Amino acid sequence: MHPITLRALEAFPLQLEAHYAAIPAGFEHWAPPSWDGVPSEAFTAIEQVCHVRDIEIEGYQVRIHRTLNENHPVLASIDSEALALERSYGSADVALAFAAFRTARAQTVALIGSLASAQFERTAVFEGYGPLSLRSLLHYLCSHDQQHLAGLQWLLGKIDASRVKTQN
Repeated sequence: MHPITLRALEAFPLQLEAHYAAIPAGFEHWAPPSWDGVPSEAFTAIEQVCHVRDIEIEGYQVRIHRTLNENHPVLASIDSEALALERSYGSADVALAFAAFRTARAQTVALIGSLASAQFERTAVFEGYGPLSLRSLLHYLCSHDQQHLAGLQWLLGKIDASRVKTQN
């Protein structure tokens, strides 16, 4: 595993919390009139945090374990919008969501750090992505993290733009 990817995965929980903290008070549940151009899923700030937590635990951790323990498994994609509705992300306690995510990511990073080089070459098929190695899967996880930082920045841009008064 490339050290930059491992460092990025390790640093992400603090980055996510810092980006979330930049959301102005009262805008945690705010949604723009249009989600056109959003670089992540179309989720409010609090929903972004809950999504990242659940994808870590029920998505990537499961996919990593299956890739390590099964012969070329098919890894399911998760319907994020359905999960958000089912779990009422909008009414979640963000402190609990962050705590659960920090714990889960620490477990993921510890597991990755314990693997032998050959284990990163284990293969699977990821719905929507196709055949991959465990190394590929971890790069996709890192990319997913970055998409959600970008999603929070995009929301900040939309929030700020919503405050601009139009001039004639």
